[in-house]
Amino acid sequence: MSNFDPGRLVMVDIPGKTLDAETATFLREQHIRAVCLFRKNIGTEAEVRTLMRDLIAVLGPEALIGIDQEGGAVVRVTFLPQPPSAMALGASGDADRAEAVGAAVARGLKSLGINWNFAPVLDVNNNPANPVIGERSFSNDPVEVSRLAAAWMRGSLREGVACCVKHFPGHGDTHVDSHHALPTVDKSRAELNALELAPFKALAGQAPAMMTAHIVYPQIDPERPATLSPALIGGILRGDWGYDGVVITDALMMKAVAERFGYARSAVMALQAGADMVLAQGSPAEQLVAINALREAFASGALTAHQGEVANARLDELAAAYPARAVDDSAVRAADHALMSEAWAAGLTALRGARPPALNAPVRVIVQGDVPTDMVSEAGPTGRQAVALFESFTDAQVQMVDDIAQLDWATVPKDGRLNVLVSTRRARYGLTASEWRPDLHLSLWNPYQALDVHGPTVLTWGFAPGALAGLRAWLEGKTRATGRAPQGLQ
Repeated sequence: MSNFDPGRLVMVDIPGKTLDAETATFLREQHIRAVCLFRKNIGTEAEVRTLMRDLIAVLGPEALIGIDQEGGAVVRVTFLPQPPSAMALGASGDADRAEAVGAAVARGLKSLGINWNFAPVLDVNNNPANPVIGERSFSNDPVEVSRLAAAWMRGSLREGVACCVKHFPGHGDTHVDSHHALPTVDKSRAELNALELAPFKALAGQAPAMMTAHIVYPQIDPERPATLSPALIGGILRGDWGYDGVVITDALMMKAVAERFGYARSAVMALQAGADMVLAQGSPAEQLVAINALREAFASGALTAHQGEVANARLDELAAAYPARAVDDSAVRAADHALMSEAWAAGLTALRGARPPALNAPVRVIVQGDVPTDMVSEAGPTGRQAVALFESFTDAQVQMVDDIAQLDWATVPKDGRLNVLVSTRRARYGLTASEWRPDLHLSLWNPYQALDVHGPTVLTWGFAPGALAGLRAWLEGKTRATGRAPQGLQ
């Protein structure tokens, strides 16, 4: 047996906004060095600083503290400058801006002591029906994804925060969310090379870490999702491309893996396939299932000491290159907030001749009241935020609906008012929307809703403060929408 504990190869989550004594003891006793933070862990900035100080003290100098701070709707720490979604950056197409945003994201995380960001997304969103990627992708063009993601990652790495590109080998052409079921992408290796794999291969030499996807690619491995597949991780990524960075799994608790293989078996299979670290969320008892499964596998020879030592060494190297220590960003925080607002505004995109109504025109704002979180993205913008966009209009009526997808256009009054449909939800509308005829459609989240509704449309690619400020400025005639949508959305 090697001279390290397999607990070092497992990333866990923790309860609450403080590090309680019981959790601290568990982390120490199980030799855990890696923790993933989620929204449940994020309090005020002062609370996060205290949590991080306590975590680093327990995890030690080789701590890896990860988070999903991608941009757009997938941002866990909202008091930091909120970055545009990848597709918003894609709409402006400016690699220098993408690099500056990546750097600003890293500065914010580093100010807290977080040293590993599960971003950027390298998925090529070539499927408008994709329920989980969408605007999290830079483009439906693999060359554009590679160009902009490389720039974003350059900025992050320069500022000292490790990136983890995801979701290898590509989640862009799926109809199913792997949080809930097991997606399949039935493509040949040649087809994957041309699209899904292209950004991962292009950036393999620069990415210090990659996260795997819980997706089956049956023409490569008909039995196992990529996370557990020796053909995909050991074969393509490690063997064909010679990738020697860290490979971490997506969460093993996701139904795509948990229901078919179980925590214990999947943890072992992932390392056998060529991964270095498993992401084992859940209760301490559930986390212990994964940790003990690895211990037993190393003891029995199902995993060799050499496999463990190589994985541990890669993780040590990542932690040494990107140490977890808080670095003050107070001198640049205000400038980084301004950068994010400018970047959001630059992505604002008008389709089909969309123009702002006159400020004295009678308008009707049709909007859903509230949108709950889907546990991947944050909760959507409130109806109140949508209505606030029209505060400068002299005659704006509001029609709140419980579920925008159930809207019956025949019930919308024909009284001469301009009907402005504002979407605050993530999901596509469905077939009923083909009957809708708004004078203006404002999509504050999923840009592919533009395919559901006929008529002039404006895409913000997200609903962070900078996105809403940019849209409000456009509505008030103070700015133009200069972004360009990917092919197929225009």
